[in-house]
Amino acid sequence: MIIQGTETLTSLIHIISESLLTPVVILLVISIVIVILALGGLINEFISRKAISSKDLEDLIRKVSFSTNVTQMKDEIAKSDLFEYQKEILTRIADNHDIGLEARKALASELISAHETRLIKKTNKTDILVRVGPILGLLGTLIPLGPGLAALGTGDIATLAQSLTIAFDTTVTGLTVGAIAFLISKYKKQWYESELIDVETVAEAELETINKW
Repeated sequence: MIIQGTETLTSLIHIISESLLTPVVILLVISIVIVILALGGLINEFISRKAISSKDLEDLIRKVSFSTNVTQMKDEIAKSDLFEYQKEILTRIADNHDIGLEARKALASELISAHETRLIKKTNKTDILVRVGPILGLLGTLIPLGPGLAALGTGDIATLAQSLTIAFDTTVTGLTVGAIAFLISKYKKQWYESELIDVETVAEAELETINKW
């Protein structure tokens, strides 16, 4: 009775396992499409982006520090090579020059943190694929091996060869997705971290200058 129940459960698990192969393959295809599009976006962003140089950033900090009023400060920010979202954050800080010191600091921190969250969301898909890609590849490897080994026992070489082909293909695809997604996330995070540091640096100069007025 126990043996029969075990066999039933084993058969059920076997059916579930084999039924997962098609969804795994579909998810792998979707993943490779997403990662290819993300790679295209990375290349396009790399070509089009023009981050401010350290020398220009230094000049901007000096100009902001020696500004005598809000209008001059905002003009210097607008003329800089900062990205538009960076200018928007710094301009909003300058516009709130008339509130208290602690309130200005809190506002600056909130504005930067809010945009940091938006930048992090841009790498969410690739961050997920870094882990999911290899997992799907492993599933795609193991699932066909069951029927493949069963076919080997009966001497069905054709079925074994087909199972091994699927196993190798899914492994390579899953690892490729994970590797490309990792590189995309790494480079984007480096860019965004550098941009946020630039904003924080200029914001500190802003706050210090406004406090002197």
